[in-house]
Amino acid sequence: MLTRIASLLLGLNVLFIANGICLAEPSAVLETPVAPAPATVRPVPRNDEWWQNRHAAMNNRVAQGNVDLLMIGDSITQGWEGGGKEVWAEFYGKRNAVNLGISGDRTEHVLWRLQNGNIKDISPKAAVIMIGTNNAGSNTSEEIALGVEAIVKLLRKELPETKLLVLAIFPRGETSANKHRLVNEGANERIEQLADGKMIHFLDIGQAFLKEDGTLPKEVMPDFLHPRKHGYSIWARAMEPKLAELLK
Repeated sequence: MLTRIASLLLGLNVLFIANGICLAEPSAVLETPVAPAPATVRPVPRNDEWWQNRHAAMNNRVAQGNVDLLMIGDSITQGWEGGGKEVWAEFYGKRNAVNLGISGDRTEHVLWRLQNGNIKDISPKAAVIMIGTNNAGSNTSEEIALGVEAIVKLLRKELPETKLLVLAIFPRGETSANKHRLVNEGANERIEQLADGKMIHFLDIGQAFLKEDGTLPKEVMPDFLHPRKHGYSIWARAMEPKLAELLK
């Protein structure tokens, strides 16, 4: 009986094929579509003229060589040229440091910059990465962490001799209940896992900016996001022991 049923099914299969009908494999029918990669890992430039000009200026500086330290990020990193200028001169003025921070940048913008001249033909001793807070309004913690991971992987590929110091995204918002701060904290938990203790290091200095109750003082970040001079001093001093170790 079973043999007759098997023969019948085989015959039907042959009939379908003969008439141009292809029987799909069950696995093909049930296959789940692959979700597209999040925006955080897809390199993209910005069209603003000032952004393009700053990017070009960075490339020109890098092309001159003599680069031992990179600071990679967004407006918080760019701010070393503003409120943090004096602190930068004190800590990094004699360290052949280059500021690769651009206001408003997200992980995807940094990825594009790194692929388009920001690290061309250099081999710094160390690179500091602090990026992701501008993604907090439209991306999940996991997506932000994936963006940072993509940046780290790119740097490891293009700058194999450079030690990476990945900073936890700084706290933002006045209180610990701030929704963007919570998103960033979730991302930091994932970003920490990128460290290997050899070429990739993770450092969370967020508590240095906060009061004991978790509030962010205006004396440190007047808008609860961007440090003033005192905030940059906190940053530099908290990071110095680890950075000095990596620059040896």
